[in-house]
Amino acid sequence: MRKIIHIDMDCFYAAVEMRENPSLKDKPIAVGGAVRSRGVIATCNYPARKFGIHSAMSTAQALKLCPDLVLLRGQMDLYRSISEQIRAIFLSYTPLVEPLSLDEAYLDVSDIQVCQGSATLMAKQIRAQIFRDTGLTASAGVAPNKFLAKIASEENKPDGLFVIRPDQAAEFARQMILRKIPGVGPKTSERLEAYGLKTGADVLQYAPEQLQQWFGKFGPVLHQRAQGIDLRAVEVSRIRKSVGVEHTYPNDLVSLEQCFEALKLLLPELQHRLRGRLFKGVQVKLKFQDFLQTTVACQSHVLDNSELQALLEKAYERGEGKHVRLIGISVNLTYELQRQLNLFDDLSCPAESERSF
Repeated sequence: MRKIIHIDMDCFYAAVEMRENPSLKDKPIAVGGAVRSRGVIATCNYPARKFGIHSAMSTAQALKLCPDLVLLRGQMDLYRSISEQIRAIFLSYTPLVEPLSLDEAYLDVSDIQVCQGSATLMAKQIRAQIFRDTGLTASAGVAPNKFLAKIASEENKPDGLFVIRPDQAAEFARQMILRKIPGVGPKTSERLEAYGLKTGADVLQYAPEQLQQWFGKFGPVLHQRAQGIDLRAVEVSRIRKSVGVEHTYPNDLVSLEQCFEALKLLLPELQHRLRGRLFKGVQVKLKFQDFLQTTVACQSHVLDNSELQALLEKAYERGEGKHVRLIGISVNLTYELQRQLNLFDDLSCPAESERSF
């Protein structure tokens, strides 16, 4: 049985900006591109979300919803520095850390004995240490697998903790609203609902084979998730042939210009994951509103904006005007830098009487 913690920083970029400038705390703010360059929103704080603003929304639309929105260009070097600080906290508990982006990660604490071996207590202590060291809040989910841990971290946002114990996993998944599954956006939800599928219990009325006929490879995976099953391990150190980032947007991107602005927002995260490693090829991936996807690649040793735009244009043309729900960019590595991570086992945690996992 695994014990997995998913940590997700609360509106990370915006939270950093509010920390740096406390006068922004109660104002609606967003980090993103300018209107004149047809920019999109990378993230926003909770006051801005009350106006309906969300990531990947065009900056122009965001300003229509909230004319008083404070728009910031962002400070990627600062975000990366704080992310490294947070990751060091994770590694002080377990070497099994799988970063998903600058602001979230999975931790496998199955065999960790600190905090009496309680993943719940570890999650509480990690969140407290993040706040003490950075002044930022994080939400956490604790569960027996990655899928449930990620969903759990969303349950009590912001600055919350939610635990799904092993004996609760199956029933939690049965009652789960399917749109909570990572990667299931509005369009996927519409397709699911067209077949009468709104909860995990609805999915379990059908065999995996039937679901595969309807949804392709996603069908059998959906059947597993509806049972609370996810066999994926937390992946840390492995020989990698490629490094990439991708994002599924809550609202489809409707133009080539929007797609290019969104792609540029992915670049800093890709550069962070590369950590200076050499590469020999670049790929841009698009998934369209009908779930068909395409990839365009070229031989290259640099991440050049004009080259990336050319790849994106070729991929976009293949969609013949279809809206875009996912953008990805990746590179083929020429080597992989291996690192040994050490576990510091001198941590302690106060006892707690409540039942924990």
